[in-house]
Amino acid sequence: MKRLLTTPIYYVNDIAHIGHAYTTIIADVVKKYWILKGDDVFLLTGTDEHGQKIEEAAKKHGIQTIEYTNSISQKFRSVWDAFDIDYDKFIRTTYLEHILGVQKAFEIMYDKGDIYKGEYEGQYCVSCESFFTQTQVLEGVYCPDCGKETRIVKEESYFFRLSQYQEKLLEWYKNNPNCILPAHKRNEVIKFVEGNLQDLSITRTSFEWGIKVPFKLKDESHIVYVWLDALMNYANALGYGLDYNNAKQQLKHKPEQNPTLESKMEYFEHTTHIVGKDILRFHAIYWPAFLMSLGLPLPEHIFVHGWWTIDGVKMSKSLGNVINPLEIKEAYSIDILRYFLLKEVPFGQDGDFSERALINRNNGELSNDLGNLVNRLIGMSEKYFNFDLHESFTINHYQVEREKIDSLCHECLAFMDSMQPNKYLESVWEILYLANSLITQVAPWELIKRNAFEDCKAFLNLIANILAKVTLLLYPIMPHICEKIAICLGIRINHEQFHSLIIQYAYLRGFQITKIEALFPKIEEPQMKLHTQKINNHSHVNDMAKDSKTQSQEIFSSLKIENEITLADFQSIEIKIGTILEAQKLPKSNKLLKLKVDINEERPRQIIAGISEFYTPESLVGTQVFVLSNLKPAKLMGELSEGMILACKDSHGLSLLRVEKEKENGSRVS
Repeated sequence: MKRLLTTPIYYVNDIAHIGHAYTTIIADVVKKYWILKGDDVFLLTGTDEHGQKIEEAAKKHGIQTIEYTNSISQKFRSVWDAFDIDYDKFIRTTYLEHILGVQKAFEIMYDKGDIYKGEYEGQYCVSCESFFTQTQVLEGVYCPDCGKETRIVKEESYFFRLSQYQEKLLEWYKNNPNCILPAHKRNEVIKFVEGNLQDLSITRTSFEWGIKVPFKLKDESHIVYVWLDALMNYANALGYGLDYNNAKQQLKHKPEQNPTLESKMEYFEHTTHIVGKDILRFHAIYWPAFLMSLGLPLPEHIFVHGWWTIDGVKMSKSLGNVINPLEIKEAYSIDILRYFLLKEVPFGQDGDFSERALINRNNGELSNDLGNLVNRLIGMSEKYFNFDLHESFTINHYQVEREKIDSLCHECLAFMDSMQPNKYLESVWEILYLANSLITQVAPWELIKRNAFEDCKAFLNLIANILAKVTLLLYPIMPHICEKIAICLGIRINHEQFHSLIIQYAYLRGFQITKIEALFPKIEEPQMKLHTQKINNHSHVNDMAKDSKTQSQEIFSSLKIENEITLADFQSIEIKIGTILEAQKLPKSNKLLKLKVDINEERPRQIIAGISEFYTPESLVGTQVFVLSNLKPAKLMGELSEGMILACKDSHGLSLLRVEKEKENGSRVS
């Protein structure tokens, strides 16, 4: 199926920030996932370059407006290229094909009677390109969205009869319950529309930088307002309007604009938009109404994500507290960032960017669960079979485990199809937990000791199959890492392999393993310095910040902390969950026990613990405990101890620290 997938076109009043990167990465993830499922996907992104704010920004920099937009637009494109975003077209609203498409749409809606001329008066925010009523603005003057001062605008305008589409919009929402996801965002839109829609001002006369209304109206003072202009890019990039005023002939002479000389409107039949919650109203109300007026297909889905904050404050160009995504890329792998952004927060909710949290993701589940599993497979296949795992797996092997894996694969697909990428990743990790746990249970090194070579080879083949499935599932999120794992396993990442191993639950009978470098080396210290600009907001935000700071100072001044450490000191400690497999008394000692503890490594750790006075060896087997795992090994009574079991002791005796609910071995405490 041909599908159009879009990001918003980003406004060129400043360079790209991490919020823009989040939206674009999500789009790239969805495209890769759909392609694996067999769809033909056209990914569209670009820049919105018209409007009063752009005109004023160019004047501030002392250059021509088109020079300014050329510069900023290229910076956006360079970021997406640096991030290996697989877009099919980068559209700019200054391109001729877009201008012609907007004028064609305006003319059709005008001839239909959906556009009429009137006069507009209201509060206007230049920063947000939005109008507000007097009751909506804060303190009678401040924009409710960005907090900047609005201005009163009174001018002649063309209006779109949005009010006439109220019932049609409500019917569309009712008949298409998944048209807006998450569902609570759809409910917000319905509530807004039910509050009675007003006709929409769609032109301005107070500035010149924009698309003029069609020539036949003979009204050159009017510029098409930003939302009709910007939203039409989704159709214009596919060739809507190419037959207008001999557009093809004109576009042939503008190769730098990457013109669409042949219509690709067949992709428009199945459209999905990915947008931030701040522009939901424009995409879920205005845009469908425009499409209804033009007789064009409505979107199948509008996926709505939340904002990223830093220190709890929204990141945006309007507020001025931005993080440059290239700064992150220079310090960390793109794949780690992609994983962090999709795992850290449920889709649709706000998230707070933290470099330390990103490092913890790398050092935790990525290194311990995925990277370690790859390393264990490589190590054991090399040691026991010289990397050759061919002809070692049949359909009768591990049937119960395969049924669980197949169920989790099915669960993954359901989560991604309903746009829940964080739950998708949780299900993938359930597969990884299962694989790592199986290694502990089966103990292939014990099979080798018993000369059960075929059984060991079959088991390693199962682990290789699990990694093959995980690689295909993780490819949309971490394409570069998964390409490395695919080389290790000798598989290809494509639709055919995905359909076989994931959709049809097939298993490969043999693997030739290739040794690769460690995928997720531990990161000891932060690699970047976040540069954030001072937030300039109206007074009540500053007052809130001052109050919060004062309260924090009062709280900390009342604390008396002895042997104080920093957060970095704490985060250098690795405490992991482990299961005690064996326990026995240490000869010649009344206090020490020798334990074998599984913390999801190639072999169990040996730990000497001084708990014999309080626990019998038999009572400890199967117990999950907290293990200080990066403690330097030491010899006690001639025995090597590779860690420490955490316990608490007071006048009532000693108690081991235990988990409230069973956790996967190797899980890190944070």
